[in-house]
Amino acid sequence: MARKKYAEEPDNHERWLVSYADFMTLLFAFFVVMYAISSVNDGKYRVLSNALNGAFGAVVVPGGVIPDLKNSQTSLIDKFPVIKPRNAESLRKEREKMTTVAKDILTVLEPLVREGKVRVTQTSRGVSIEINASLLFAPGEAKLNADSIQALNAIAQVLKADNHSIQVEGFTDNVPIKNSTFPSNWELSAVRASRVARLFMENGVDENRMTAVGQGPKFPVGSNDVPEGRARNRRVTVTILAVLPETPVDVPVNGIKATLQ
Repeated sequence: MARKKYAEEPDNHERWLVSYADFMTLLFAFFVVMYAISSVNDGKYRVLSNALNGAFGAVVVPGGVIPDLKNSQTSLIDKFPVIKPRNAESLRKEREKMTTVAKDILTVLEPLVREGKVRVTQTSRGVSIEINASLLFAPGEAKLNADSIQALNAIAQVLKADNHSIQVEGFTDNVPIKNSTFPSNWELSAVRASRVARLFMENGVDENRMTAVGQGPKFPVGSNDVPEGRARNRRVTVTILAVLPETPVDVPVNGIKATLQ
């Protein structure tokens, strides 16, 4: 039987319309998205601004209007919100308060500072008064020396006139203590810090502002391999804590350069 011959179908010259339609659909979707992201919702912007303000202590200020996509000279960077610190003035005032406290402490302790028994520094954490333990206590003891009472009373008068929180920290060297009163350097440092804090409270410093901490041999400021370093590590540090920490500066106080860092 002879096979039937089928006529071949002619080529479809309009298939390009399918691709063209897909392209136009994608292009339309692209412009819809671009229009959507160029429209600012004022209500949502205010919510974002308030949230950033509460979380970071900053005010969000609009940098400009909606970018003009038709103008190629428009800088998108200039159109983004600019975050400006709201508390710059508060930081400045707090730094000035802490500098005044540092100057007052240096004034009442100037002789001891010159002898190297007391160091006064101002850091981003606050004003720190480092007192050598030899000025306060006998070796291995936590009873204040009579000679130290006058210096601590002078510090207390400055602290009483202030309202910042205060942290008193006791430190030792790394040589294990050898007496029946204190089983370790940790207990010795804690009791020494408490004794100094107690004296401040007896001189009118609000106890709710005070914290006493025993650090033992942690955080040495000198080498424990030499006697001079161990003597430096045996200390009590009184820190007036800043409310708003600032950046390091150096300030000369009454002819003495106090390191403010």
